[in-house]
Amino acid sequence: MNKVLILGGAGFVGRHVCTKLALLPWQITVPTRSFDRNKALQVQSRLELFEADIFDDATLARLLKGQDAVINLVAQLHGDDAALARAHVELPQKLARACSAAGVRRVLHVSALGVPHLQPELAPSHYLRSKARGEAVLRQAVAAYGLDLTVLRPSVIFGEDDHFLNLFASLQRRFPVIPLAGGGNWFQPVWVEDVAQALVNALNDRESIGQTYEACGPERLTLKDIMQFVGHATGVKHGRGRPIIDLPPALGRLQARLMELAPGEPLMTRDNLDSMKVPNIASGVLPGLQSLGITPSAMSAVAPRYLAAMDPATTLRHARTGRRGSGHTTHQP
Repeated sequence: MNKVLILGGAGFVGRHVCTKLALLPWQITVPTRSFDRNKALQVQSRLELFEADIFDDATLARLLKGQDAVINLVAQLHGDDAALARAHVELPQKLARACSAAGVRRVLHVSALGVPHLQPELAPSHYLRSKARGEAVLRQAVAAYGLDLTVLRPSVIFGEDDHFLNLFASLQRRFPVIPLAGGGNWFQPVWVEDVAQALVNALNDRESIGQTYEACGPERLTLKDIMQFVGHATGVKHGRGRPIIDLPPALGRLQARLMELAPGEPLMTRDNLDSMKVPNIASGVLPGLQSLGITPSAMSAVAPRYLAAMDPATTLRHARTGRRGSGHTTHQP
């Protein structure tokens, strides 16, 4: 039986990857910072969960011993240069060296849509520059260590337990109007199930070695389109959603700066706005999900299944009839 180490396996995408791989003849190892918070993962067959610091060289070497492949899903959206570099550049460097020492050649790496392939320094944000440098590190390791590398670059990922559409739904419910920075920026949202299946398919297909895939859904939408769609799907104001105010760039950056100063993880940062300067849509140059045997699902077809449960009218209707929230009409923004 083949063995795979999944870094970031306890995260949003990782949990879906684990569920799919658990149905196949793979033995799965998932390190986590908190065993207690993620022990529910162990209900999966052939999955071992360990509390471990993957940034420690000795620990990483121990985890890789005896593995046939590794999937790197570790990502950090917010943080300063040092934090982003640690997650996106230093970890791939450590991983490449550890793979070479352990004799693990097969590596799948999840990057991000919009990273410049050849000149990382040209990316407009710290996030994209760090992601591009991380890719470059692994591509250098292909030549230096003979790694069999596959890279997946997803657009923004949605799913029932996401921090994307669910955040927008929360804003729609709480505020009478939505001041929105970057509302005209483009995205091609991709379903987490499609991203997870793409990784599973690539892992089992040696023809994916050396390839970089763009993981995108079929719909191209602006950020404002997505916010309006969430208002419709959650039934806010009887499906009309909240009024959305497009903020000019200067006010958008001021809003992001104020969010950075708030306690907890910020909703938006200035670096996020800089990332959105690059359209988050498929380039058309690289292969997409179809090349991995996947017909991507549209956000407008999938997301209402879980967003509709937030509609107070829907919840009341189902409570009266004893039905659960499923099979709702979808909305096209």
